[in-house]
Amino acid sequence: MNIREVTEKDFDEIWPIFHEVVSAGDTYAYPKDISKEDALKIWMHAPRKTFVIEDDQKVLGTYYIKTNQSGPGNHVCNCGYMVSSEARGKGLATTMCEHSQKVAVELGYKAMQFNFVASTNEGAVRLWTTLGFEVVGRLPKAFNHPGQGYVDALVMLKWLE
Repeated sequence: MNIREVTEKDFDEIWPIFHEVVSAGDTYAYPKDISKEDALKIWMHAPRKTFVIEDDQKVLGTYYIKTNQSGPGNHVCNCGYMVSSEARGKGLATTMCEHSQKVAVELGYKAMQFNFVASTNEGAVRLWTTLGFEVVGRLPKAFNHPGQGYVDALVMLKWLE
C-alpha cells in the first residue's frame, strides 16, 4: 500500500469512491446527489492537503486534512476518510488515520477532531476509539440516517502532543 498527496487533477480517481460513499447517505452529511463539482470543492479545495491510498496504482481510499476552526482554534485539525467498498476491512482506514496524525503534527496541529460521526457508523467509532480518540460531545438526533432515521452524531477528539 502506498499513500500519496494528490492535487485537483487526481480527483477523477477519487470521485468514484466519494460518490459511492456519499450516495449511500449513512456516514457523511453531504447531499446524496452531490455534484462532482461540489465534491471537488469539499475534498480538494477546502482542505490543506488531500491524500489517496493505493495498491498497484489503483486508488482504494482517500482522506483530507484541514484546519477545523480559524483564529484561536487553528491548532485543531479535521480529517475525513473514505474507502471503496471493495477495499473495506483491510486496514486502510487505520493506515490513513495513523498517517493523517503524523501529517497533522508535521503541519503544527495539536489535536484532531471529528465533528460529525454518525453514531450508527459503529466500525468508525470503534476504530477511532482504538486509535485514541474520545467522544467529547453527542448531538442528539443530528444525523438523518436513511434506514434508521434520526440518530446521534458524535464529536470525537484526540490530543496529538
